[in-house]
Amino acid sequence: MTHIHEHDVDRRDETEVVARNEAYDKFGGTNAGAGFFGWLVAVAVTALLTGIVGAVATAVGDAQNVTQSDAEREAGTVGLVSAIVLVAVLVIGYYAGGYVAGRMSRFDGARQGAWVWAFGLVATIVAVAAGWAFGAKYNVLDRVDLPRIPIPHDQMTTGGILTAIVLLAGTLLAAIAGGKVGQHYHTRVDRYADR
Repeated sequence: MTHIHEHDVDRRDETEVVARNEAYDKFGGTNAGAGFFGWLVAVAVTALLTGIVGAVATAVGDAQNVTQSDAEREAGTVGLVSAIVLVAVLVIGYYAGGYVAGRMSRFDGARQGAWVWAFGLVATIVAVAAGWAFGAKYNVLDRVDLPRIPIPHDQMTTGGILTAIVLLAGTLLAAIAGGKVGQHYHTRVDRYADR
């Protein structure tokens, strides 16, 4: 029967800590690849959820026989509901993207989630700049022919700014939280291996 002495356990713990620190030094920090692939997942989940929401909204609108004048009378409610759904869809998408980035990288899940958000922000800025520089001819959103929400411009500006702030903060926090949860898997594996 083999007995493990206390000083042997201390040495083994010390060795594991040193090994983990060396692994962190080599593989820790941000991983742009994980952030990029996490962003791709965020885009895919957002597109999927947007399609589902659009199909449900179309089915409900057809069943309710909603006219344009009905929509104009309820513009405030329609705008608020649309903003809430938009925020929810993007938050879920960025959470999923952060999770994937956190799972792809063993360390720093929160940083990987922030990378997902940063890729999304840069892609959005590039798309807006390209639309502005090349004009309406290359405006993809106009070509998709999405239904317009009948809201006056002064309300749209205030509501749009507020929605943008909530979107930026919400997607950043969701991506970071997803990254931390994704990295938690590696932490659980490490704990199990340390037994």
